[in-house]
Amino acid sequence: MADAPDPALNQPAGYVPPRVWTWDKENGGQFASINRPISGATHEKLLPVGEHPLQLYSLGTPNGVKVTIMLEELLAGGFSGAEYDAWRIDISKGDQFGSGFTEINPNSKIPAMMDHSTSPPTRLFESGSILFYLAEKFGAFLPTEHHARAETMNWLMWQMGAAPFLGGGFGHFFSYAPFKIEYAIDRYAMEVKRQYHVLDTQLGKTEYVAGDEYTIADMAIWPWYGAVAKGAAYPGAAEFLATDEYANVARWVELVGRREGVQRGRMVNRSAGDPATQLRERHAARDFEDNTEDKVIARGGERI
Repeated sequence: MADAPDPALNQPAGYVPPRVWTWDKENGGQFASINRPISGATHEKLLPVGEHPLQLYSLGTPNGVKVTIMLEELLAGGFSGAEYDAWRIDISKGDQFGSGFTEINPNSKIPAMMDHSTSPPTRLFESGSILFYLAEKFGAFLPTEHHARAETMNWLMWQMGAAPFLGGGFGHFFSYAPFKIEYAIDRYAMEVKRQYHVLDTQLGKTEYVAGDEYTIADMAIWPWYGAVAKGAAYPGAAEFLATDEYANVARWVELVGRREGVQRGRMVNRSAGDPATQLRERHAARDFEDNTEDKVIARGGERI
């Protein structure tokens, strides 16, 4: 067992890594129960299947919100084939380790999706992959012109590579680690500040991230960098990172946040905050109307 943290150093006192690491189930902080060094199912559990070809299994975290924004934007754009069922995967209870979920995503991370309009059905996992698949399937939010398409993919891949430093790096050590480690927080804060500067510089040249057209790059980046910039993720992080320094990011966050598809998409599979902004599951467009504030209050605050 490691020694108690040394307050003067903000790190464990006297820790020396062993020659061979072993899994200590008591270590890992707030999310210890959902992390393990092996893959695969821990229990048998079939996933529900609704009436629509697109079946989403997700949670209202930034990675999940990327996909629900895309689906709601497609529906708002008149693509009726994008109707979908969104089933909530409770990662705190280990739903992502059920046999049905791991058959779709062997990596046991949300979001995961099945497209039953193909024969056989197509499994999809990793949020960037799902965004790209849907953009190609419906011919939307991904430019066809060579340079614009390449630029969109550049920024989509930037998000996929950069966001783990924001979430699993900075977010974890700033908000969730069992004790504060100055070195870790400084290391990741520096990287996140650099990323915001990259994004702010780009948005000083273009209206949206990849150019003057709203694309899947915006849908991928906004849930992560928008949430932190607005103070909606990791309490105290916006002030700590001085995100108000990034005026171009702030403009873009507001611009994208006003879109109806974004406002709807960020509600799906959400179970925190104002009950009127939560839609635990989504099976039809009318579900949003059934979740208005007065109806939630009439149900005694009961979430859908």
